[in-house]
Amino acid sequence: MKIRFWGVRGSIPTPLTPEKLKSKISSVVQRINLDDIESQESRELFIARLPESIFSTVGGNTSCVEVKTDEHCHLIFDAGTGIQNLGRQLAALKRPLAIHLFFSHFHWDHIQGLPFFAPAFDPANHITLYSPVNGFREILAKQMSPPYFPVGMEVMQACKEFCVVEGHGVKIGELTIRQRGMNHPGGCYSYSIEEHGHKIIYSTDTELSSSDFDRTPENERYFKSADALIIDTQYTLGEAIEKQDWGHSSFSLAADFASSWQIKKLILFHHEPGYNDQKIDTIFKSASWYLGHLEERGIEVILAREGLEIEL
Repeated sequence: MKIRFWGVRGSIPTPLTPEKLKSKISSVVQRINLDDIESQESRELFIARLPESIFSTVGGNTSCVEVKTDEHCHLIFDAGTGIQNLGRQLAALKRPLAIHLFFSHFHWDHIQGLPFFAPAFDPANHITLYSPVNGFREILAKQMSPPYFPVGMEVMQACKEFCVVEGHGVKIGELTIRQRGMNHPGGCYSYSIEEHGHKIIYSTDTELSSSDFDRTPENERYFKSADALIIDTQYTLGEAIEKQDWGHSSFSLAADFASSWQIKKLILFHHEPGYNDQKIDTIFKSASWYLGHLEERGIEVILAREGLEIEL
């Protein structure tokens, strides 16, 4: 399986401002020595050595994650603003597509890109939309109705199927996708994606609680030994304490959780919109340091960035 991130911010889109871009350029210029610009090779080496927090950006789009599998179908988790760029890439393939789109919940930052998802307007495509929430079709249709949007979902001419996820989840060929309710105001669902012995867990907008650590058979089946956990780490520990019941987790609690369930890759996701790249990079380094000092070592910590691809 391969994971690609199209939107990684939480709550609201966070475009790179002119001031932040100028700050990045200034940071690059301050690092340049004469030796760094004397040849093409030295210039390329200089650029390669720049920290990602300076040379690139985490990205400003809200939640959208694509999972590619051996089934050659397109799995998408959430339709934040990142789904617009994904849609453009899929539309460029110029062939009929079978798309499976799963919703964790229906807060704005997880649905606001759906009206701009290009494949939904192509009658050659088949899109199956999933949620454990009964009546979610009406929820999605409401955001594409006046006064919120000028046209309704009926203009999306792709064949659309709405599937309520129940019981033990859904099967798509050899894939099994299971759902689990997580702690978030208004409710939110995580999903586990299993194929040929590999498992990915997508758990955005999650405020981890003590019950998530309990050694119950249900938790064992769902969390233990996952190959990758994509999880909300919007807060620092201090913020998580201050903002209890706001529905998000700290990087340190996510690290404890990954360690507890022997998860192989911890992917920090749903970044705070008020944080710049340097602050998010500091959180990433702190999470790596923290896990390195726990008894359970060997967990790889990854910072979710737009455009990042991870192959399992």
